[in-house]
Amino acid sequence: MHPETHWNRVYSTKPTDTVSWFQQHATQSLQFIRATGAPVTASIIDVGGGASTLTDDLLVAGYRNITVLDLSGAALAAAKARLGVVVADVKWIEADITAVELPQHAYDIWHDRAVFHFLTTTEARQAYVSAVLRAVKPGGHVIVATFAEDGPAQCSGLPVMRYKADELHAEFGQPFELVHHEREDHHTPSGATQKFIYCYCRKSAL
Repeated sequence: MHPETHWNRVYSTKPTDTVSWFQQHATQSLQFIRATGAPVTASIIDVGGGASTLTDDLLVAGYRNITVLDLSGAALAAAKARLGVVVADVKWIEADITAVELPQHAYDIWHDRAVFHFLTTTEARQAYVSAVLRAVKPGGHVIVATFAEDGPAQCSGLPVMRYKADELHAEFGQPFELVHHEREDHHTPSGATQKFIYCYCRKSAL
């Protein structure tokens, strides 16, 4: 099954607050974004943001230059319905991050919680990193969260990659300085615990 078909089916058949990756508030992501020191005028892209509540939290915190990219039109539709009138304050992109051509040096902050670990081929990961290199401004910030080395081996019926902090940083390579990493115990709506690793990197200013 094509990934787009898979995720559209998930978001068309399940309430968004019942999927395993749901967070009522994206607290850890918001803390990392604030820790960059970037102003509320910073350009932020949330890759795989779909129906995530991070958009809500960013808007409440005063950020207004927000882009949400997701493969699933159904996920984006769920977010738009939830946000209501403030939906116009957000730019929405329905696209595959390994195939889309984002504008060059457009974003101060790149955020991704739980997309990168679905990229199980070297080619897909290289395409993703190329997108980051193109789209993030020199000196910009990259926050990526994946399943940790002791996290689940599958999610939503799909295989995933699991990482230690140094392994995740190595996927991005020399142009990115690892500033900080942190683990998270994510408690799913069903009561399970999933181990995540967050890595915050700064892109070279050169």
